[in-house]
Amino acid sequence: MRKIYLLFMFIGFACLSFTTGIQAQSDTAERQQAKDAKIEGLSVFPNPANGDVLYITSTKNLTKTVSIFTVLGEKILFKVLIGRELDISSLPPAVYVIRIQEGKKKATRKFVRS
Repeated sequence: MRKIYLLFMFIGFACLSFTTGIQAQSDTAERQQAKDAKIEGLSVFPNPANGDVLYITSTKNLTKTVSIFTVLGEKILFKVLIGRELDISSLPPAVYVIRIQEGKKKATRKFVRS
């Protein structure tokens, strides 16, 4: 009986030694960032925003798709931005995450509305 247990343990250790292992969660975040191409010269200002307008500029100044989320991940604003001014007058004071897409390039920033 003891030999059978030792045999099963040996087979189990041999099988587990050939697995690739568990990858850290930060590795998946790095892959996600590598997948998202960066928008060249992206600038979101003023931050903290105390007015009703948020300015979003980039080097190419193409049409941008802007989504604003709460820190809990709830989408509260979606706009297609042709110029550089985004009206944020409907947002209450809080911390937000802004997702910007320009062509196939994407960027994520956070901003504070005070």
